[in-house]
Amino acid sequence: MQNLTVEIGFDRFPPKHTCDGDDISPRIRVSGSDAPYLAVIMDDPDAPRGTFTHWLAWNIPSTGEIPEGILREPRPSHPVSAVQGRNDFRRIGYAGPCPPKGVLHRFFIRVFGVGRELDLPPGAERVELEDALATSATGYGETTATYAREKVLAVPPETRSRPP
Repeated sequence: MQNLTVEIGFDRFPPKHTCDGDDISPRIRVSGSDAPYLAVIMDDPDAPRGTFTHWLAWNIPSTGEIPEGILREPRPSHPVSAVQGRNDFRRIGYAGPCPPKGVLHRFFIRVFGVGRELDLPPGAERVELEDALATSATGYGETTATYAREKVLAVPPETRSRPP
């Protein structure tokens, strides 16, 4: 299996890629793949109830970059064609980091080189994608970034009692 180099250009998710901002998928640069297609799995292993899947996408043409802002559609054609699965929010497409407030989480972006189009319907779940990748992935790489939402104070500072 080929080792892919995966880069996103940040170590901490900017708000525009999270639930606190525009919640758009990040640009992912991929090198080292000679496969015609790519697949992506993004997840949060630090989620309170175990690994939480934020994004599943496959049949992405391997051009060296997965562009930012892939539409949340089952089969987007802009800015790149792809097929997208159902994340653990029970929605199709990308759903950015949204951990509990005040807690730092790690997010893994796993990219697979794929030798053929995967015959999976839009909305497929992670286990289905992983099963398909087990027999068709020709390369693999990953990167990580963190995100922590700002903790909101229960009582605004201006309303707290002050000592006399």
